[in-house]
Amino acid sequence: MSHFHPWIDGSIVGLYLLGTMVAGVWMRRYVSKVEHFLVAGREMNLYLGIASLAATEFGIITCMYAAEAGYTNGFAGATPGLCQAGAMLVIGLTGFCVRPLRASGAMTLPELFEKRFGPRVRWLAGVVIVLGGLLNMGVFLKIGGDFLCAVCGWDTGYLVPVMGGLLLLVAIYTILGGMLSILVTDFLQFIIMSAGLLVVTLLILHQIGWERLEEAVRSHHGEGGFNPLANASMGWSYLIFQILGNTAATLTWQTTISRLLAAKDAATGQRIYARTSFFFVCRWLVPVLWGVAALAMLGPATAGEPTLMAMPTFLSTFLPVGLMGLMVAAMLAADMSTDSSYMLGWGSVIYNDILAPFRRGRWPEARAIRWNRCIVALIGVYLFVFGLMYEIQGDVWSYLLLSGSVYLSSMSVLLVACCYWKRASAWGAIGAIVGGAAVPIAFLSLEKMASTADIAARIGKDNAGIAAFAAAALGMIIGSLIRPGRAVAESQTPLTSTR
Repeated sequence: MSHFHPWIDGSIVGLYLLGTMVAGVWMRRYVSKVEHFLVAGREMNLYLGIASLAATEFGIITCMYAAEAGYTNGFAGATPGLCQAGAMLVIGLTGFCVRPLRASGAMTLPELFEKRFGPRVRWLAGVVIVLGGLLNMGVFLKIGGDFLCAVCGWDTGYLVPVMGGLLLLVAIYTILGGMLSILVTDFLQFIIMSAGLLVVTLLILHQIGWERLEEAVRSHHGEGGFNPLANASMGWSYLIFQILGNTAATLTWQTTISRLLAAKDAATGQRIYARTSFFFVCRWLVPVLWGVAALAMLGPATAGEPTLMAMPTFLSTFLPVGLMGLMVAAMLAADMSTDSSYMLGWGSVIYNDILAPFRRGRWPEARAIRWNRCIVALIGVYLFVFGLMYEIQGDVWSYLLLSGSVYLSSMSVLLVACCYWKRASAWGAIGAIVGGAAVPIAFLSLEKMASTADIAARIGKDNAGIAAFAAAALGMIIGSLIRPGRAVAESQTPLTSTR
């Protein structure tokens, strides 16, 4: 039975929610331009950027899939976090792609691509980014609701109102204040989230002990619980896909680069990346440790038992009254910051890039802000409906990385080519977009059909993900070699040499 106390823990959660809503709605008064709504007027400083990026990229779903990785693969489950932390550090220190991207003045990736490849590529890139992003984000709300029902001891019949309540709270301040509200609430959420994660982790280490955690991993997973290459469910294909996917996410994931684009200059954006890199180790390692604790206390799952719910089931009876409230508030903080940023991120691409051909001239600021708010509201409706209908096959992280690869594969190739390859052309860009999106979409479709599910299982998500990046790269190379196009004819130089 859950230790969540409706009055003590509920009051802690309620105070947090009230403070967040007041701060978020208050920022509405400062939104007078669409640039304020989408990129906070490009005035974000270093420390606000670090807090906002860290809060955005840790949600309930992050905690759930990382804990599931710890439960099923031991400490080797933290491998994706190490890959992304390394990518962020290297990119932040070198400025690879992100310096020319920020210096371009674009508000989204497709806007940058139009300068090199033309308006058709911009529109197509926008469609693929939104498709991949919404497929990825569509499961966030339901998993967040599942977590809250499990840790609070609520019946699953409460799932729909919990999902609706979460969505409504996030949508209100996101729709009203845009990026300005998100940055302010992210800062508050980062403080609450960090405190909750730290206290729960210290309690686990004190009550269970490192030796027992290590023994649980060794007895249930052997050497594969510490080394991904020795793990039967990981191996080289898994590691290669993690490196490719997490590097691409660092370069092109809309909610990540939105912090870069909102920074006051390129140097600040680079420092945000470099100094946030260590957090991405903690982003995985902390919930992985929670998953290992669930393994030590509950034992391995039986056949057919959902491994995703092991961690919240463990926490529901492990944490005492009072600390339950802090943990739930921390998870709500994490989830609200993630959901708000993702809704605005994909909404900005819809407005800025997909609707661009249909806007005749520059819209008045009030009209532009109104359209952006409507788009965010429609994304919220989609999240609610998709979350109730879609069921993930296999572990959550593999699905998220593969669905994200619908656009990560092609957009990373386009960004690198746009910045550094003089011969890259519109034909190559279209080839990369089509090739990179076709592979993961085809695989996810095979996985959903009973007649082809076995084929998808034999291929594996990791191999499908690697194939998506290969297809995108080949599409860019072949298309650009066949027809260099106007990109070379007009500029003769990559973006980096003209800034």
